[in-house]
Amino acid sequence: MPMKKKPRGPARGAAKRRQPRVVRKAAPPRLPSADRASGTTKRITDATSKAAIRRLKRELAHARKQIEELQASADTDFLLGVFNRRGFERELDRAIAFIQRYHARGALIVLDVDRLKPVNDVFGHAAGDQVLKAIVATLAHQVRASDVIGRLGGDEFGLLLWNLSETDARAKAASLEQAIDQLSFVFGGRTVSAGASTGVAILGAHAEAGKALEEADRAMYARKAQRRHEGGTTVVAARTRPVKAR
Repeated sequence: MPMKKKPRGPARGAAKRRQPRVVRKAAPPRLPSADRASGTTKRITDATSKAAIRRLKRELAHARKQIEELQASADTDFLLGVFNRRGFERELDRAIAFIQRYHARGALIVLDVDRLKPVNDVFGHAAGDQVLKAIVATLAHQVRASDVIGRLGGDEFGLLLWNLSETDARAKAASLEQAIDQLSFVFGGRTVSAGASTGVAILGAHAEAGKALEEADRAMYARKAQRRHEGGTTVVAARTRPVKAR
């Protein structure tokens, strides 16, 4: 009787073929020591760069602050702490632009100090500076915080006043003259009085800064001549040697 062949085991082979193949991920290549050093150097460089950027930002902020301070000082009278002519004219331009756009009202007063030159000639410029400081303090007391005071040059000042009719502006100019006329100073044992003459220009929809200053300036000189004619200015008698202010 012939021998039976053993059946092949296709089932076992098929089972083996059906098993999922496990793919092992290759381990990342290990960086050579030079590459690792390069990575460390890059991290150090990045940290240094960030620190440098922070330092430059601080320096930039400090420089901007200094620029702002310099710009403010360029527009300020160093003696009196009010706007100089440049700063005042800039504020006048802004005010006129606002008035024209929003149909607001304003007034410009130009004020010239009387009798300051004799004070300087007789008692010295320190005495004249004291008079100017007292006048600025008086003006600041007489106007509102929203109003603007500027020294246009020498003994001439400008005042920018908001929301005043022409009648109110002229009344304010007269009250400024009166307040300054009442000031008195003692230099070298002598009592000296101050004085001021004012001119007014109304700022409306068609105002221009240059023309407004010219108009107020002409009105101020007319007022000064009137006060001189009325005896409103008294000249200090000159001395051979100036006397320092006490």
